[in-house]
Amino acid sequence: MTRLKNKYHYLTVLLIVVSAHLVNAQQPLALDDAIIKGLDNNFQIRITNQEYNIAKLNNKQGTVGRWPSITLGANSINRYDNTPFFDTTVLSYKRTDIYSNQITPYVNLRWLLFDGFAVTMNKQKLDMLEQYSAGFSTIVVENTIQAIILGYYNALLQIERLRVLMEVKKLSGDRYKYEMMRKEIGTSVTFEVLQAKNSFFSDSTNYLLMELNVKNAFLRLNLLLGEPPNVQFTLVDSFMVDLQYYDLQDMMDKMLANNSNLKNQYINQEILKKGIGIAKSDVWPTISMNAGADYTQGWYDFEKSDANTYSLDYYANFTLSFNLFNGGNTHRTIKTAQINEQIGQLEIQELKQTLENLLVNQFDLYRIRKQLLEVANVNLESAKLNMEIATEKYRNGTINSFNFRDVQLIFLNASSNKLNAIYDLMDSQTELLRLTGGIISE
Repeated sequence: MTRLKNKYHYLTVLLIVVSAHLVNAQQPLALDDAIIKGLDNNFQIRITNQEYNIAKLNNKQGTVGRWPSITLGANSINRYDNTPFFDTTVLSYKRTDIYSNQITPYVNLRWLLFDGFAVTMNKQKLDMLEQYSAGFSTIVVENTIQAIILGYYNALLQIERLRVLMEVKKLSGDRYKYEMMRKEIGTSVTFEVLQAKNSFFSDSTNYLLMELNVKNAFLRLNLLLGEPPNVQFTLVDSFMVDLQYYDLQDMMDKMLANNSNLKNQYINQEILKKGIGIAKSDVWPTISMNAGADYTQGWYDFEKSDANTYSLDYYANFTLSFNLFNGGNTHRTIKTAQINEQIGQLEIQELKQTLENLLVNQFDLYRIRKQLLEVANVNLESAKLNMEIATEKYRNGTINSFNFRDVQLIFLNASSNKLNAIYDLMDSQTELLRLTGGIISE
């Protein structure tokens, strides 16, 4: 018996130590810190940053052919010939062996001097592509910030739901114990005990499922933050939302001026315009230069003699070419670029109208959700008061177990409605900030 007690004491101490370690391993996390951590570690942001680095790396004068290309090399020829020749001493043909070796080092410069301004326009296009890539990175950052905010508040939402279910489960447990006590003294029937037991186990099941929801919410948050699943956080912000007043026209002006998707579409439109100029450059002639030098050293070994030769050459050649006719391909390319530019204009108009409709919808939804939160607050206060009164009446025997359970469910629904109203309002508020381009600054 003493050994069992010592073993039980050891296990108890071990569980306390392990629990304390797990609690200490949890890191406190505020919403601002979560956003900063996500911006540093989020996988999508890191991917788009690398894509922007590629666009920045390609945005060079050499990419579009502004500078010449210089080639340094050497050619080597090693040859054996068995050649017939006429021998005048014997007045007949004979064959002789000839071994020849040549080496020719050279340097060559090729330079496109003029191509109808295509080089300049291609460089300008690369500038815009870099801006477009940066704009796309901004869109990813905005979406990530929005996802982190909602992920953070979703975790808080699940925690608050778990807290409510814990409170309801405690009430159901107290009721079950109360009915068991009444049954022992003969004042409660088996039906009342079974009713209380079913309610308690139903609430316990819901509590366990909500624990899983809390865990999954933290796993999703860790993924947004670029953290492994085993990292645990303690959320320090409160589950509440600051009510804001918004003016629709003011938000509309901000959206048309600052929305990242719209700004990126404007950049894309400029890229399409440059495509027209690049296509038109094929109408102009091209002038290119090919210059260089080579030195050839040769060694020749004849059957009865040998010889060495060398030559040094310089050259600078210019080429003028003018495409007079290529089956109408140049004209079709120009026309296609112009049509693409027109399509881009239509896409801008469509995007503006889509954003305007979305902003009006979110603005109205935000106003409705503010009202729903006010209603949810009033309902929850009434449900709390009703729960307190019902608990007292149940213990006094004024109401039966069915009525008491109904009051519990009303309280649970009222609490859930308020929590959902807070989260929905935060969702609308975050979406409005993203649409108007203010989510990063605010």
